[in-house]
Amino acid sequence: MEGLWNAQMLREETGACYLCENAPCTAVCPYGVDAARAIRAARFENEEGAALCLPDPLPCLTCTERPCLKACLKARTGRGVAVDEALKAVAPRRPSPAKASLAVEFCGVKCENPFFLSSSIVANDYDMIARAFNAGWAGAAFKTIGMFVPKEVSPRFDAIRKEATPFLGFKNIEQISEHTLEENLASIRRLKAHFPHKVVIASIMGRNEAEWTELAGLVTDAGADIIECNFSCPHMAAGGLGSDVGQNPELVTAYTRAVLRGTNQPVLAKMTPNLGHMEIPAIAAVEAGASGIAAINTIKSVMNVNLHTFSSGPDVAGRTSVGGYSGKAVMPIALRFIQAMKQHPKLAHVPISGMGGIETWRDAAEFMAMGCGNIQVTTAVMQYGYRIVEDMVEGMRLYLDAQGMENVSELVGRALPNIVSAEELDRDTICYPRFDRERCVGCGRCRIACDDAGHQALKMDANRLPVLSADKCVGCHLCVTVCPVEAVAQGKRLPRQRDALAVNQ
Repeated sequence: MEGLWNAQMLREETGACYLCENAPCTAVCPYGVDAARAIRAARFENEEGAALCLPDPLPCLTCTERPCLKACLKARTGRGVAVDEALKAVAPRRPSPAKASLAVEFCGVKCENPFFLSSSIVANDYDMIARAFNAGWAGAAFKTIGMFVPKEVSPRFDAIRKEATPFLGFKNIEQISEHTLEENLASIRRLKAHFPHKVVIASIMGRNEAEWTELAGLVTDAGADIIECNFSCPHMAAGGLGSDVGQNPELVTAYTRAVLRGTNQPVLAKMTPNLGHMEIPAIAAVEAGASGIAAINTIKSVMNVNLHTFSSGPDVAGRTSVGGYSGKAVMPIALRFIQAMKQHPKLAHVPISGMGGIETWRDAAEFMAMGCGNIQVTTAVMQYGYRIVEDMVEGMRLYLDAQGMENVSELVGRALPNIVSAEELDRDTICYPRFDRERCVGCGRCRIACDDAGHQALKMDANRLPVLSADKCVGCHLCVTVCPVEAVAQGKRLPRQRDALAVNQ
């Protein structure tokens, strides 16, 4: 019972933490425990790594003053984080240090790990990318470089919330680099001079074939290891730019060939999700000579309509435009496009740099299991900073060790054989839910969902515990998805001629 609630408590407490800079909880600890680092690790699904951050034995077990609780800044807006209890929950999970290698080779370029910054504000100049490299990122896709400097609007970012989650999805209407071409080329030169073992991807965007060729030559001469063609920005559509290119296989072909006339470096075509079949322009890019694909860019979106002024976000003097949607909410969409490309015979062996909603090592592992050779991140860095790479690296290594894998490349594509057409799915058996009545708190959320959106297969007993009616249950698992304490899980899979007694045992 205690272990179950420790896991639940850990999610809730670390999820509530503000992830402060120079965190007071760490600063006031008389034993020198870096509580903030351990809580951040647990927050980003690196619980075992969190344990490695803590001394053994843990001083919190005997500490009575608990200054960390008094210092917690969240207490200013409500209840502070139960720092001591969170650390006690992770301390027993201490593993042996991980040994798996994260080194990968992508499009012939050696990378110390698969974690890259994607082309955006998080990779905007030399100083930013240098700090990211020092933090542990293996590479960065420099914010898209063009032959012109755009005039930006203010504001240009907005976020959508759900209940207590303030940052479910993110919208931006920011354009390409606001620095001059000369400044951007100088930054690339400095990065390659000071970080020769890091990988610099130059994202470029031209307005015609001549500009694509010239830009490719310039960034190659500056030292870029890979060139990424931005065929996909959703709000740079004027004059045949951005996603208008990515939806047109003929333009993808022409511009890919134009880039190859200016470089001998690997070329990635960055795909737009604002179409039905990404594999069509991806094939066009590969057949034109692209070395690989980057996917996905942001999704065209409108959000946050103000019901008093009827403006939408980001509100630019009462107006907005269609922008790019990103964040955790787009991850399933990104994985679907990547799966479609990796299972297409013309793209199965083409390297893909995956992006779209990646926040933790687990998210990254899912992209790699779907076939990506490396991953790129923006929105999570905008929320939490470059420091998240620490738990991406450590969490991935610990996972690989636990799975018996020696190198992260062994993970690539592992999930693809299990994605099949709907016609191939097993329709002759049924998987019933299994209820953990010790863990259940009796909230009744499963019964409400089953009654109002399912098959009326649940009732609550006198102790407020769920009881399944097997003759009504169709095994949809809506109850599993809505349970707030994970007290419902997959249970027995039986033939359609089900035995009610067997189900409830």
